Amino acid sequence: MAHAGAQGGTIDASTRRYTLFLLVVVYTSSFIDRSIINILVQPIKAEFGVSDTAMGFLTGFAFAVFYATLGLPVAMLADRSNRRNIIAWAVTIWSGMTALCGVAQNFWQLAAARIGVGVGEAGAGPPSHSIIADMYPMEQRTSAMAIYSWGIHLGLMFGALAGGWIAQYFGWRTAFFVVGLPGLILALLVRVTLKEPPRGGMEKAGHDVSTHNIAASFRHLWATRSLRHTITGCTLVAFVGYGISAWGAAFLMRSHGLSTGEVGTLTGIIGGLMGIIGALVAGKVADRLSVKDPRWTPWVVAVCKVVTIPLVFLFYLPDNLWIAMIAFVPMIALAATYQGSTFAMVQTLSPLGMRSQASAILLFIINLIGLGLGPLFVGILSDALTPSFGTDALRYAMLIVSVLGLWGAWHYYMAGRYYREDLEIAQGKIAA
Repeated sequence: MAHAGAQGGTIDASTRRYTLFLLVVVYTSSFIDRSIINILVQPIKAEFGVSDTAMGFLTGFAFAVFYATLGLPVAMLADRSNRRNIIAWAVTIWSGMTALCGVAQNFWQLAAARIGVGVGEAGAGPPSHSIIADMYPMEQRTSAMAIYSWGIHLGLMFGALAGGWIAQYFGWRTAFFVVGLPGLILALLVRVTLKEPPRGGMEKAGHDVSTHNIAASFRHLWATRSLRHTITGCTLVAFVGYGISAWGAAFLMRSHGLSTGEVGTLTGIIGGLMGIIGALVAGKVADRLSVKDPRWTPWVVAVCKVVTIPLVFLFYLPDNLWIAMIAFVPMIALAATYQGSTFAMVQTLSPLGMRSQASAILLFIINLIGLGLGPLFVGILSDALTPSFGTDALRYAMLIVSVLGLWGAWHYYMAGRYYREDLEIAQGKIAA
């Protein structure tokens, strides 16, 4: 089925499917390259002889500060120029810098290469969100964004599997080479085959297509009450999620005695598959429920985050690995439920000429605080608890951070209280 939009263009179903597929592959590549270091924390820490705090800086802040900050000017460019070309250049940069991680001779060289990965990955997310919003109508947008978010879970899965077994048999440096270099081919594929859709192709005629600056985009997101709560909730959830994922492999190695390969297999397969299932089901449920009441778009996330908390305790506290894994399966599925709704709400409630920037601001906040500080905070807390709990310090540090998900759930609930009215304002049905 083809859709016609305000710009007069049509997008056939096969083009939409291929575009979404390719953007999922791009997102997968980005998460493989950014997350592979998580499975390598223990061998890198052992070789360079650094603390958990230092490794938290390496896995989170060193990457996130440039990734989050540079996303803003890239998004301004994406709202005014060809989004496909920006994505192609971004893939080229982060793939090359990931390969360079493998030649680092000390901690600070590795940190510099990680910064380079962050610089490259700053250019993919906002233009990808904008392209998807221009190819899918509002009633399909949450599901489309949920499918796009599969890239997170596929990336984590392949990064854990490849990184775990390659590091076990060939060393951690080889793992960076193996996952980084294929991205150069992907960059060429994006440049040659991805089509740039017309802006506003899925919006009603007369929708605002003027461009905006970053300051105006910040004001819009803050003034829109449902988005203010959504971004706050998403930031808290991301703080928990990134903090936990960065240290999950180290926790299983320290507390359950697993090897890098064993951890990669368990977390990769379970995390990848259940993350995809959770994102897809949540997106479909949110789309279906929101037809009658749009407030369910954020409320589905709130419910899932509350249900996750008992599973968190069941995962971290037992010494029995299999009890922990039984809790891990639904815990990961529920953890993956927020991206589709969040991305869709930001795109739907933002003017056309602001969409890439709105996504960049969202990513700036959640990545600077969530990705940048989440792993670092877990590392600091683990070091602080070590004198009292020894090797179990990381276990309790991760448990404490996980409970913050309840705070995020409250903000998603509050977002739902305002979403229906904000949606009517965005659609011009009522005055702001």
